[in-house]
Amino acid sequence: MITVHHLNDSRSQRILWLLEELGLPYELKRYQRDSKTRLAPPELKSVHPLGKSPVISDNGRTLNESGAIVDYLIRRHGKGRLQPDPKTAAYDEYVQWLHYAEGSAMLPLLLHLYVQRLGEAGAPLRPRIDSEIANHLGYLDGALKGRQYLLGDEFTGADIQMSFVGELAEMFGKRAAHPHLDAWTKRLHQRPAYQWALEKGGAYALAR
Repeated sequence: MITVHHLNDSRSQRILWLLEELGLPYELKRYQRDSKTRLAPPELKSVHPLGKSPVISDNGRTLNESGAIVDYLIRRHGKGRLQPDPKTAAYDEYVQWLHYAEGSAMLPLLLHLYVQRLGEAGAPLRPRIDSEIANHLGYLDGALKGRQYLLGDEFTGADIQMSFVGELAEMFGKRAAHPHLDAWTKRLHQRPAYQWALEKGGAYALAR
């Protein structure tokens, strides 16, 4: 049985969504952020030394990092679903999006989040961060032009992995300026499996 160690308002919502898309049974263990610090509870450190989510347990393995978990679940349990044939060029594009989500696209968005908390002390950093956000959101918007999903008409795990970028862009009021990105994110949120995952995972502030 796959166990998902789920933290509210976190990347682990994507893992619940993926499992719902694949129709796989799983056990859900919930963890709640501290209401003041927004940090994960110390109990997560007993699951993985970093004390962060998502983390899954499966067949004696414990895995962290959302991209690695998406890859693992699709590769081990997907039976060919939600990824292109590994022999095709589309698969290479799929892998690129899996890595791009956290390797590049999320960095300026997270910097924006942290610098906001500094108030005026963070003002010198904002122009560079805003420029990088515009660069990455513009790139994603261009890639989605004329496409339903990142790889065209085929919904894949890459869309799930990249969805967090679109959600954070909306939280910061930056998604509307990128219509293809905006339409794609809304399209993802309309998927039944996304809605089922919300029901099981609980309140998720980025579901908009």
